[in-house]
Amino acid sequence: MSEAASTRVALAKSTTERKTTRRGTASTTGTTALLPSLAPLLREWLPRQRWFAGKGQPVTGFSLVSATEILPLDPAAAGPGVLHLLVRAHQPGSAARSHGDCYQLLLGVRTALPPRLARARIGQVADGPLAGRILYEGLHDPRVAGLLLERFRNPGSLGILRFDRTSPISPGLAPRLLDTEQSNSSLVYGDAYILKIFRRVFPGTNPDLELPLALSREGCGRVPSPVAWFEATGQEPLTLGVLQPFLRGAQDGWQLALAELGAGRDFVPEARALGRATAEVHTALAAALPTTLLAHDRTRSLVAEMVERLEAAARAVPALVPYVPGLRTAFDAVTALGHTGRGWAAQRVHGDLHLGQTLRGDDGFWSLIDFEGEPARPLHERRSPQPPVRDVAGMLRSFDYAARSHRPWSPQWAARCRTAFCEGYAGASGVDPRGEPELLRAHETDKAVYEVLYEARHRPDWLPVPMAAIHRLATTTE
Repeated sequence: MSEAASTRVALAKSTTERKTTRRGTASTTGTTALLPSLAPLLREWLPRQRWFAGKGQPVTGFSLVSATEILPLDPAAAGPGVLHLLVRAHQPGSAARSHGDCYQLLLGVRTALPPRLARARIGQVADGPLAGRILYEGLHDPRVAGLLLERFRNPGSLGILRFDRTSPISPGLAPRLLDTEQSNSSLVYGDAYILKIFRRVFPGTNPDLELPLALSREGCGRVPSPVAWFEATGQEPLTLGVLQPFLRGAQDGWQLALAELGAGRDFVPEARALGRATAEVHTALAAALPTTLLAHDRTRSLVAEMVERLEAAARAVPALVPYVPGLRTAFDAVTALGHTGRGWAAQRVHGDLHLGQTLRGDDGFWSLIDFEGEPARPLHERRSPQPPVRDVAGMLRSFDYAARSHRPWSPQWAARCRTAFCEGYAGASGVDPRGEPELLRAHETDKAVYEVLYEARHRPDWLPVPMAAIHRLATTTE
């Protein structure tokens, strides 16, 4: 029997077994003893994962949000059990951390671990309901990944988990786990679909599901439309994963830009096309979802948040301190315009747009992906309307990053790309983002401050890249 077929058999078996359980419960594991028995292993394993947000602080404890047996372990069979957990990891420090970030874990459980899964091993459980069994990262196991696809093919509820889809899904597609993401995990199924698993989850619909669905209803083809998704139900849903078409053969915009730089080729036509694509997405979002006007009070709040982020970053990165007065002028200029009664249109936007969030097809067609927004920001912030120039500023900064990552540095390359992007945007939307220079400069400054803090914490060797922009932005009024 093939692995895909055995997965379907196991799925059918587990569905039959669950019919004898209490309605709404899909777990036969003793949940009271489960988490304490897993905690010693998770305390060591979780902070080592790239998607763990609380690096630098110890995990002091865990609390269980939910436990669901997607596939119960059969000790007489060679196949795995699959345990879905939502767990809060408690850490000292900020108020947010003290309440505990909620993480989604898909854990495989086996009586013995085959050599091909050795690198996925978390450890052997010492006591509790899974005593003596091996715990491992389930997404590395093709049988576990195949089981998830079967859940999407046969949607419905499993305990607090709810699986939905918009169209039929092909069976038996071989899965492979991608190893390039930082804040989430992704599986590709046979070059047909890509499943993003959100690791750190929040109450409320994730924008990476909400916005592509809205764009699909609006008929915008610039964003792959969700095929299926799953959530944890409750007072507010927690989006756990989204399945979308896999754009086979498409090139990552960041890698493409670096390749063109390295070959000495211009990127102006592509930058202009990206501007058009971004404008089309903004236009569709404004049509699909509510828009608003940032009047005086809203503008003041927007600027206050930018100033607060600047001051916090300066406390964390001393190199930023000398530039604070000059950077403040960018924010003060927006405040001054607000006092004159000037307002700005605000709508739902991408929220974290850069070259790495774009894909170019073989036919030259550009798509935008990953609408989750900046994962470090609260979900309610990421779902709030923003001026469209926020996305424009993110892309302008990305051109600068690409140019500075190449030796020798090519500021003219970045400048041409920035101009072409704005021209393409204006041509598709009728609105040139350079027509609001104060607002654009404020958002680009805010983005550069964010970059300084990120690089100082995670990639100190890259710190000169945003610091060069800080120097420019602190000494210009354009």
